[in-house]
Amino acid sequence: MARDRQATEEKILQAVGRILAEQGFHNFGINAVARQAHVDKVLIYRYFGGMPELLRAYAEKGSYWPTIEEVAGDNPEGFGRMPVPEAVATLLCNFSRAVRKRPVTLEILAWEAIERNELAKVLEKVRKDFTKQLYRAIAGSRGRPTGDMAAIVTLLTAAINYLAVRSRKVGKYGAVNIRSEEGWRRLESAIRMISGRCIVSQESM
Repeated sequence: MARDRQATEEKILQAVGRILAEQGFHNFGINAVARQAHVDKVLIYRYFGGMPELLRAYAEKGSYWPTIEEVAGDNPEGFGRMPVPEAVATLLCNFSRAVRKRPVTLEILAWEAIERNELAKVLEKVRKDFTKQLYRAIAGSRGRPTGDMAAIVTLLTAAINYLAVRSRKVGKYGAVNIRSEEGWRRLESAIRMISGRCIVSQESM
């Protein structure tokens, strides 16, 4: 019985992702999700509650947005010993790879650029919470960095999101092929250069 519920919940959450990716927030609703998932809408209310709770459950799935563990890498001890500039670059480069592996997420981000409502804010909160975790992971036991690290990280994550979304439709942006791994390696090199030059931890001073 529990296994049946888990399978149904997963089917419902997959339907949420498909609707948001294909139609945005305008046509998003319990009835639409029920039709897409081929389930009775009563089950959606029973398992998730209302619309905000359903969207929050989807947003908190690791398949929607990367987790801090994913972007920190598979060597937490090694990450903890990195100087701040290297830690920032590592997190951002891993983030760029993680978000590009999520085509449904990229479609949702594209819709969010043109549609803004209370439902979009639910997804936004998950990303804000992720950003807070990102800063905590960077700080760790390291010295406080000099310079406006928050502004630098915000600028770079915004650039990553924008270019990843653009890569759905555009091959080249400027002189960089944003659909190729070689192009993203160039962008990662730029991220490391910017982090190294603009962020200096007190421990290195």
